[in-house]
Amino acid sequence: MQNPEGKPFPLSSPGDLAQAGDLVQLVSPSNKTTLVRLKSGETVQSHRGVLAHDDLIGLRWGSKVHTHTGSYYYLLQPSLHDILKETRRNTQIMYPKDIGYILVMMGIGPGSQVVEAGTGSGALAVALAWAVGAGGRVISYEMRPEMQSLARKNLERVGLLERVTLKLRDIAQGFDETGMDALFLDLTNPYDYLEQAYRLLRPGGQFGTILPTTNQVARLLSAFRQQPFGFIEVCEIMLRFYKPVADRLRPTDRMVAHTGYLVFARAMQFEAEEDEIAVNSDEDNQSSEAAESNEDAASPPDRND
Repeated sequence: MQNPEGKPFPLSSPGDLAQAGDLVQLVSPSNKTTLVRLKSGETVQSHRGVLAHDDLIGLRWGSKVHTHTGSYYYLLQPSLHDILKETRRNTQIMYPKDIGYILVMMGIGPGSQVVEAGTGSGALAVALAWAVGAGGRVISYEMRPEMQSLARKNLERVGLLERVTLKLRDIAQGFDETGMDALFLDLTNPYDYLEQAYRLLRPGGQFGTILPTTNQVARLLSAFRQQPFGFIEVCEIMLRFYKPVADRLRPTDRMVAHTGYLVFARAMQFEAEEDEIAVNSDEDNQSSEAAESNEDAASPPDRND
């Protein structure tokens, strides 16, 4: 199946029916999932039995499909979240909860020109390639050949490799690119590369990183004062699921809590020491909002409410 530009759809083709070439998700009754690229003449084999790809091609999404043993799966189009969960890994990958916020916070969408450093298993590269679309570009730097090889396989598996340029290099040597929209560093020491980051980004470009400890975040915040970055934000994302049962709706026993601190900044056009202005401006806004909130809380309720 091809899109209007004549290129294969990287995930699944539009429409109600599964087509040859689509990436599909098979979900078992116990909610175990399998990703498969449909190809005529091939089969899916599992402990639940065998499914012929030809029997899946042409079915409506959401169909219940039976194996030769009588067991069954549901046929679904995988979401980006599903694909990220199925990413083959040698190391811990970034969580979808963090990746989703990164894409929104950094304004990454169709046509964006993005660089990341620290490819790892390629989960973020997959998400970036999906977000920028056919008209965008992703360049990903990695120092370890074995990790780059795994990332290449993960990107190829979901049909997104053509949107990503993989480079094997230490970014201490600098980036090849300039004027890029966004840069994300998945490294333990992003504070060592702020000069290279600034040269890479266009004026006003987006910088982002993720760090596991407050010590690293504090060191990065100090380093920002030596480079013209402003509008700095630090946050973390907590995600809690609920049991979807009407008679006993409550949180599940486990939640995806701390996975890392997200730090964002913008490449500005002022002297490094003026960064204090942008940071303090944000703090003043937050203080003002907090004061207004406290004032509202202290005010007596309106009798008309």
